Amino acid sequence: MSSPDPEEISEYPNPASGGAGGDVAAAYGGASSSTLSAWLRDLLFSIAISFLIITFLYQPVRVEGTSMMPELRDQDRLFINKYAYHFEQVHRDDVVVFLYPRDHKKSYIKRVIAGPGDTLRIDNGQVYVNGKPIAEPYVPARYQDERSYPAITLAANQYFVLGDHRSISSDSRDFGPVNRSLIYGKAVFVYWPADKMGVVR
Repeated sequence: MSSPDPEEISEYPNPASGGAGGDVAAAYGGASSSTLSAWLRDLLFSIAISFLIITFLYQPVRVEGTSMMPELRDQDRLFINKYAYHFEQVHRDDVVVFLYPRDHKKSYIKRVIAGPGDTLRIDNGQVYVNGKPIAEPYVPARYQDERSYPAITLAANQYFVLGDHRSISSDSRDFGPVNRSLIYGKAVFVYWPADKMGVVR
């Protein structure tokens, strides 16, 4: 039997800024049309703003593993919002990136199932939150399992996370709830491969 898939992510370094912008502008200087110069200036400004937004608000990461299938596949590239949870709460069903509780050098990506104050239990694969079974349309029948987990009431700043591919995922059933301080990003958009491009749901 294969070991559980932790579904780690790899972070990409932020691209280094270059000095090509001034060269492009200079190439069209002199007696050329002022309209063209204004257009180039606006274009370069837009590129610079986009670069800053992506660099400081979003971070590109690569999925390593299959425990979040079918929503995320091995080697998918996606953007995470690094500041989302500075302005909003972590919600149930959010797909979050966090430091692995047992080794902070590793990052995992999972789905939030329950949060602070919630009481959770799992009976033969069926998840109950506050005594009610929850629907999980993101877990296809072929990815379900029959694992159980005893009832637990989450403390303040604790979150219970699971992988969508339940039969192979290493998640809170194995390493326990994740503290809020370890969650540092929200998965928002897959940009590669092209056929998977879209909002993370």
